[in-house]
Amino acid sequence: MADMAGVADTDAKAGADADGEAGPKTGAKTGAKSDAKAGAATPRERYRAQVCAEIKEHAWKQIAEAGASALSLNAIAKQMGVSGPALYRYFAGRDELITELIRDAYRSLADAVHAAAVTGADPAGLAHVLRDWALADPQRYFLIYGTPVPGYHAPEEITGISQQIMADLLTACAALEPDAPATPFAAHLADHRDWAGDHPAPPAALHRALTFWTRLHGVLSLELAGHFTGMGFDPALLFEAEIDGLRAPRD
Repeated sequence: MADMAGVADTDAKAGADADGEAGPKTGAKTGAKSDAKAGAATPRERYRAQVCAEIKEHAWKQIAEAGASALSLNAIAKQMGVSGPALYRYFAGRDELITELIRDAYRSLADAVHAAAVTGADPAGLAHVLRDWALADPQRYFLIYGTPVPGYHAPEEITGISQQIMADLLTACAALEPDAPATPFAAHLADHRDWAGDHPAPPAALHRALTFWTRLHGVLSLELAGHFTGMGFDPALLFEAEIDGLRAPRD
């Protein structure tokens, strides 16, 4: 990772210095046009992405140690050896940094779930994707499914990404029971389905998807928080038993 000392000046200088290494002006202009046409990142953009990645690495460490509510740009700046204002060139404040971390987390999970969904994974297969993703990075899981950060409100684009995950689960549930009889709660969901967006899943599939979502997140949250420690059973087997119960035919 780049030396962060003097980053406030280096960011602006990085692109100019790198562009200056291109040689004669004619060649530099030609190269710049080619890069722009091909969509290639400029040296300044690459440097900025590198700094943002380092800031986020420090942010995840803070979250792991003290939780998202304790996230501090000034503390990150101190760890990186720069002044607080230097970091505000990259993130306008704590909430913008949290939004970026949440966006990254949701995008990662949405991509993993969708990759399984397009191969025909059923709800059980998607459940295993969720657990594997959560176990790989518990802090990332808790940032989006744990206790809300006081005073923080996610923008609508974040809700849109989370709905992509639910859409894949709804599709899998609709394929599992296309003609299942509606339960009383499913009948209620027929008129209370804003959370499902414009997905055409029938009420029975809405009910099953919500049941999958709530029960499996319940097991995962307890496991990742360490509440099963010392109880003497395998959480993976409990998760599997929940899946078996959830995909059983309804009476």
